[in-house]
Amino acid sequence: MLSQLEKLSQDTQGRYASDDELQFIADYIQLFGLRLQTYQTLQLLEAAIVKQVEEKIRLLDPTFFQTGSEDISAKWRRDTVRVLRYSAVAMLMNDPETLRKRFLLWFQTIMKAFGAQKSCDTTYEVMQDVVKQHLSPVQASLFCPILEINRQTLGRT
Repeated sequence: MLSQLEKLSQDTQGRYASDDELQFIADYIQLFGLRLQTYQTLQLLEAAIVKQVEEKIRLLDPTFFQTGSEDISAKWRRDTVRVLRYSAVAMLMNDPETLRKRFLLWFQTIMKAFGAQKSCDTTYEVMQDVVKQHLSPVQASLFCPILEINRQTLGRT
């Protein structure tokens, strides 16, 4: 929404916006209640979602959270919660572009430095399955595309 408003402001300097140019605002208002409900559900279920993702990943690969002899599960949880929270705000605001530009591209650099792209790819693929168990299909249709952007951006090698 923020990036769309910024683009609208730039595109309409010195003139009124057309109905077509304003349509995204009407669409946003129409779905705001659902976005807010989904955001609040994610907030309430954050710990359960992260725990379930971690458990599913451990079943897929028992060594997933091991780097040499170090257990990195606590760091994975912190990073995953951080990305989940930013993603929830992006879904609420209907602004995945701002998420990508202001957070994911920065975080991608860190993940690449630690060679964690495969971990990110797996995390956000599994998370999509997990949130579909906790959200209604229409809520998941709002949130899973954000998680896919996370997977594609952070999981890229």
